Amino acid sequence: MNLSGRRLVITGVITRDSIAYAVAEEAQNAGAQIVLTSFGRARRLTERAAQRLPDPPDVLELDVNRPEHLDELRDELARRWDGIDGVLHAIAFAPEDAIGGRFLDTPPESALTAFQTSAYSLKALAAGLAPLLADRASIVGLDFDASVAWPSYDWMGVSKAALEAVSRYLARDLGPRGARVNLVSAGPLRTTAASGIDGFRQLAAGWGDRAPLGWDPDDPTPVARTICFLLSDWSDGITGEIVHVDGGYHAVGAHA
Repeated sequence: MNLSGRRLVITGVITRDSIAYAVAEEAQNAGAQIVLTSFGRARRLTERAAQRLPDPPDVLELDVNRPEHLDELRDELARRWDGIDGVLHAIAFAPEDAIGGRFLDTPPESALTAFQTSAYSLKALAAGLAPLLADRASIVGLDFDASVAWPSYDWMGVSKAALEAVSRYLARDLGPRGARVNLVSAGPLRTTAASGIDGFRQLAAGWGDRAPLGWDPDDPTPVARTICFLLSDWSDGITGEIVHVDGGYHAVGAHA
């Protein structure tokens, strides 16, 4: 994999166990220039994680739900680079009452928060950075299979289904500009975010038994390398796609 000279914006790094951290590490090892984004109290954690990367990158402020942050990020990136070659959207959040088996009781404001942060934000990020997208730029989002109803995933699952639809419409609208938009649907990985989902431990424990290739929930490398492939020129011609990196579980599911 060669990402030499490619300029990437990577969201979603919180700690070293973040999937986005593994992407940042693989991307740098492949020659990419990167910046990370974070905001609020999490930014200090992101900056600490950034120091462990091969070439510690800058961490720029971005709350994706604040339009002014998107404007400021675009202006800052324009000062640094004359274009952007790739963006990783690794952003998701649902209030406590929107997951964990409370689907029927979730109030609309919590469902809307989950949708805005986890799905609409892909459009917001892509549109906000669109003026800087270089020819053959690539936008990649992190997904979790939304074709079924998972235990306890609730409105986050609904938001992931929306994310998949958003990615297709972005692929339609950004394609004429030469930009690609794809998602990577990853199997369960033990991250800080995943630890807050009821039933995750049981889901991760049984995944490898049913996946044809097996699955290691402690190894994000296959997911990170696939994302780097989609961020590279080698994925030219692929857009509007959902690439499953889950050991093949999606093909056989619970019937394996």
